[in-house]
Amino acid sequence: MAFRHGVYKSEVPTSLIAPAQGESGLPVIVGTAPVFMTDKSNVNQPKLCYTYAEAVRYFGYSSDWENYTLCEFIYSQFALFAQAPCVLINVFDPAKHCETLTDQTFLAVNGKVNLGVNIISAETESGQAEINYDDDGYAFVPCTAANMTFTKIVKAKPSMVTSAEVIGGVSGTTGKYTGLELVNQVFPKFGLVPGLIGAPKFSENSGVAAIMRAKGDNINGLFTCCSVVDIPSGEGGAKIYSETTEWKNQHNYVAERQIVCWPKIRLDDKTFHMSTQLIGLMNKTDHEHSDIPYKSPSNEMLQMDSCVNEAGEEIGLDLSQANYLNSQGIVTAVNFIGGWRAWGNRTGTYPANSDPKDCWIAVRRMFDFIGNQWILTFWQNVDQPMTPRLIRTIVNTFNLYLNSLAAREMLLGGRVKFLESENFKTDLLNGILKFHIYMTPPIPVEVIEGILEFDVGYLDVLYNALR
Repeated sequence: MAFRHGVYKSEVPTSLIAPAQGESGLPVIVGTAPVFMTDKSNVNQPKLCYTYAEAVRYFGYSSDWENYTLCEFIYSQFALFAQAPCVLINVFDPAKHCETLTDQTFLAVNGKVNLGVNIISAETESGQAEINYDDDGYAFVPCTAANMTFTKIVKAKPSMVTSAEVIGGVSGTTGKYTGLELVNQVFPKFGLVPGLIGAPKFSENSGVAAIMRAKGDNINGLFTCCSVVDIPSGEGGAKIYSETTEWKNQHNYVAERQIVCWPKIRLDDKTFHMSTQLIGLMNKTDHEHSDIPYKSPSNEMLQMDSCVNEAGEEIGLDLSQANYLNSQGIVTAVNFIGGWRAWGNRTGTYPANSDPKDCWIAVRRMFDFIGNQWILTFWQNVDQPMTPRLIRTIVNTFNLYLNSLAAREMLLGGRVKFLESENFKTDLLNGILKFHIYMTPPIPVEVIEGILEFDVGYLDVLYNALR
């Protein structure tokens, strides 16, 4: 070492690392959209959307929510709940899910020919016609004549989209991801961890729901999150509340990371799958609580005026019936005190599994959230030398983070320990460190009971008044 004389400085790595922050409930929604109105190539391409306009620019918009399920979510998420961002994945392919009509003649009205909905393209003898769309997805072509004849019209048939296409997979020849398999592309593409997985309408299919659950259990081999699914309320589903338990159990909607909803809900003339609005409500509740998912969405306001079944018939649920649904691990809606509210704190695993980390929605989401934060925070320390300083840095950093959550009562308490009993020398020789994270998220107060008693001692007031 060279001879030194004077004042010098050096630096060491910071012993505390700022915890990484992510979107606690980032929705990843798979469904169908009229992309032929905007970009026909936007098929199986995850898009991160922060505004209503941005979502419509990517996917188009139609009021036909039965066929274009992403439009239902776009309207609910941005117009009703004003929550962002979300990742949307369209599986409707205009080049595949379509039919061709020939020799069609339309009358012109007010200088235009109205072609109706689901029009992808139209040709006349002179070539391709220029199609415009109104806000509800109706197609029209400017026309100065009395009528117009089209030699070929290509019409979208979104009903051709199958559950298998929503499930998706990975092509063995091209390696291209499709459908729900694209959940694994969200973090590499956008640097955001999925927080909720949804598929309005399609999640009523048990095969789709099973894959949603599997993706939530293992995202990129690292992260976890919940999926929000619906029990169908029409033929083959549960038309009345008492049929939900049998359907739920028969179709295996019983996982700890499944949030199960029933029935559909309506606002004015618009009908929503409850999963759609519940995701928006969970995002809103998270954002009102510092983007930490420790608060249950139950007893928070939905944007609705009635519960309905698949046929649009109103379903009247009283509190005892709603509580029965809750007792079976199903989230519903009640109009009891303070307007229409989500009602239910339990995941699909209840009542078969009563482990608090699995059966409470808020607790399950906190375990996933904090586990994901652990990965995001300490990924930078992978492949660093195994030293006491590194171990202390990890322990101190996350203890500080857990203490900050406890100070805000988002946890009742939490701590990290590096235990000799869990770190065998054979593991250390293989470069493996294990840290034990203890934590207790607050459990929702599901019952507040007042015990009333007639206290005869207060009858003494009568004697005392006469003295």
